[in-house]
Amino acid sequence: MVESEAQGRLPGIAPVSVIDIGSNSVRLVVYEGLARSPTILFNEKVLCGLGKGIALTGKMDEGSVARALAALHRFKALSAQARASTMYVLATAAAREASNGPDFIHKAETILQRKIRVLSGGEEAKFSALGVVSGFYHPDGIAGDLGGGSLELIDINERKIGEGITLPLGGLRLSEYAGGSLAKAHTFARKHVRSAAKILENGAGRTFYAVGGTWRNIAKLHMEMTQYPLHMMQGYEVSLEAMMTFLEQVEVARDSKDPAFQAVSKHRRTLLPFGAVAMKEVLGAMKPAIISFSAQGVREGYLYSLLSEGERRADPLLSAASELAILRARSPEHARELAEWTGNAMLYFGITETDEEARYRQAACLLADISWRAHPDYRGLQALNLIAHSSFVGISHPGRAFIALANYHRFEGLNDDGSTAPLARIAGPQFAERAKLLGGILRVVYLFSASMPGVVKNLTFRKSFDPEIDLELVVPSEYQDFAGERLDGRMQQLSRLTNKRLAFCFE
Repeated sequence: MVESEAQGRLPGIAPVSVIDIGSNSVRLVVYEGLARSPTILFNEKVLCGLGKGIALTGKMDEGSVARALAALHRFKALSAQARASTMYVLATAAAREASNGPDFIHKAETILQRKIRVLSGGEEAKFSALGVVSGFYHPDGIAGDLGGGSLELIDINERKIGEGITLPLGGLRLSEYAGGSLAKAHTFARKHVRSAAKILENGAGRTFYAVGGTWRNIAKLHMEMTQYPLHMMQGYEVSLEAMMTFLEQVEVARDSKDPAFQAVSKHRRTLLPFGAVAMKEVLGAMKPAIISFSAQGVREGYLYSLLSEGERRADPLLSAASELAILRARSPEHARELAEWTGNAMLYFGITETDEEARYRQAACLLADISWRAHPDYRGLQALNLIAHSSFVGISHPGRAFIALANYHRFEGLNDDGSTAPLARIAGPQFAERAKLLGGILRVVYLFSASMPGVVKNLTFRKSFDPEIDLELVVPSEYQDFAGERLDGRMQQLSRLTNKRLAFCFE
């Protein structure tokens, strides 16, 4: 099979790679292309610890430098093998601040044959903020990106970002400065957090967007310890009170044998208490309503900055759902037809959607046929798993659960079972019931369309003139031959679900 035969990739775009030279890790990420919601083709990191020792010596450790340079040889080869059309190379706090940073950058540029962009603290904060902007729907709050050497804080309101500030509170740096003392770490962190008071005080009652590997691992640990059923980092939310209590647990449990801690790599576990210290001091000064974790950071923010204005304004969730429909649905045109048609249909069932709810419904319709190649007995389960665990952004966890449940019900019927219970808990009662409603409507109209476009747009609900009927689905007489027992059975399912008397009207 030659490469041109591959249909699992989007046409018309070329892969791009980003090498991120951080204070803790050096990472290569190859993306499918420069797009509003880029998909990762390849991802590898090496925990080099370039920031190790800088707080005490002012220099990057020579062993760490050697590991990083060796990794860059491999990453250059991997980028070429992945057919990346362009390679972007970014470096952050360690390379920026170390006295031997310029020499390291020179050697790295020689290896990569690329100019490396050494980000200032302000630039690092800016691109981290753009990563949050690219991954959240109408973000409003403060983004905090904790790396190995520094912490960047910046205000975000929709697509507007404020002036960023950099604090020397990276996990590696804080742990080295404190020499293992949490009390000393708190004192040091509190002192530097005070310098960000103006930014943080403006975040009271808003959202704190937590970015960076150490903080993501704190979220991962929280999921494990609370037995949260959806291990999806993007958009995972915890209340301020619950987070502050949990951070206290993380601080004192550095040597914990709790199995939950095994979900975090050994290297990361050593930094968790100091990541907890930094977060606790920031949250105490800011007092946000909620903490939301972001899988999008500097790399994604940098790529987002390269998009056109029109591309930046596109909805990331609907963009990704449309792309997946192109890759996996029998007819992307039919998926788009459903996304529009169901908006009107919902009104007849008493549903008035918010903008965000409408987005989720549209995405559910765009994704409603992505599991058609599976065995009929497993299409619903495959759809549920694909959607629940796909790397969508611009979506909350309840919204993700709604979309997954709607497509499960579209295949498997409108009853709950063991497969739906975990996601129904995340979705909440309103979204769980609405997922059944959308699934029930799709079960009816798919029997008219045979998953092809051209019919559904000609159907419409209306209030019935018959006092024995509440709603009629009006079907043009030219579609009379679609009538049958299966169609009647699906309509009766929808009728029982909605407690409305429903009927077809062919005219």
